[in-house]
Amino acid sequence: MALPALKLPLFFLSLLLTTFSVAEGASWCVARSDASNQALQTALDYACASGADCTPLQSDGLCFLPNTIQAHASYAFNSYYQRRAIAPGSCDFAGTATVAKTDPSYGSCMYPSSLRYVCLLF
Repeated sequence: MALPALKLPLFFLSLLLTTFSVAEGASWCVARSDASNQALQTALDYACASGADCTPLQSDGLCFLPNTIQAHASYAFNSYYQRRAIAPGSCDFAGTATVAKTDPSYGSCMYPSSLRYVCLLF
């Protein structure tokens, strides 16, 4: 089935904008790999009690698996960090977190980011 003549140019324009949108300056807050499980658990508890959205970490949530302190802390730290508008010091958690420039999302678990889009049109 062919698209109506007017819709076809709009379709290609939206495709072009989507294709040429690039991320600029995105950052995420994740757990440090060298942090102890005890320190991560303390920081995870703090993040979830202080404004992070930890709902996806519940047993039926999209980010429950893998069920590890490292993975759960990373998600909670990032949620807290993003909700604090990436304010200085909001990604520390007593030295158990670090800012990452690589998206830690996996499968259905999508980490919010400080992503800003810039459209490039030629």
